[in-house]
Amino acid sequence: MKRKSMPHSFEKFNYEKEFHINIDPHRKSASGLSDIILGGQDGLVNVLGVILGVAAATSDPRIVIVAGLAATFAESVSMGAVAYTSTLAEADYYDSELEREYRHIDNVPKLERQEIQQIFAQKGFTGELLDRIVDTITANRDVWAAVMMAEEHQLIPIDRKKAWKVALVVGISAIIGSLIPLIPFAFLSVSISMWVSVLITALVLFGVGAYKAHITVGKPGKSGLEMAIIGTLSALVGYAVGVALKLPGTP
Repeated sequence: MKRKSMPHSFEKFNYEKEFHINIDPHRKSASGLSDIILGGQDGLVNVLGVILGVAAATSDPRIVIVAGLAATFAESVSMGAVAYTSTLAEADYYDSELEREYRHIDNVPKLERQEIQQIFAQKGFTGELLDRIVDTITANRDVWAAVMMAEEHQLIPIDRKKAWKVALVVGISAIIGSLIPLIPFAFLSVSISMWVSVLITALVLFGVGAYKAHITVGKPGKSGLEMAIIGTLSALVGYAVGVALKLPGTP
């Protein structure tokens, strides 16, 4: 029996969905940007907090720089490791949910078929076209499970091979971000470097927030200001600790 070809509208729907999930460059660039921001912002804020605390407790720039560098590399390794393990955890979660969907398809196929029908009915498909869509999807066990994962659980496959790439991007971004607030202490006195460092960090955070909003969704000015304020206030906690525990004789 000759297989009926799918209507053009469903072919277009499948193509657009596949493009959005696996090919869409905007989706991939957004993911990469998120990794860079995660590492860079975390490095900026955490190391700034450390060096402000140390600088408030001692006026020796060497101690501040050593503490900042120690925090920089410890932070970058930690962030990279967390990014690596979290990526693998996401992959494990996807695999476990996929296995569960396969069990449901095998054990309660009628119920799973009804769910496919409801999903596409909500998208506006009706009548014979809806029946053909459901028949086509449920004719292939792998396609059936993949559609359920994407539509019901809003999950997409995670490539385990990219875990190392994500870890490197986050780790390197953390190093770069961490070094930014340290730069003034190599050239200026501790008292001046503290405020220059805060200013530079705030400007960088503002720029990152504005750029993120520019390429995604939101108002650049508002997003940049929010990121700058939140990051700077978080870092100033370190300064407060340093002031509270200031070494005797420190000006």
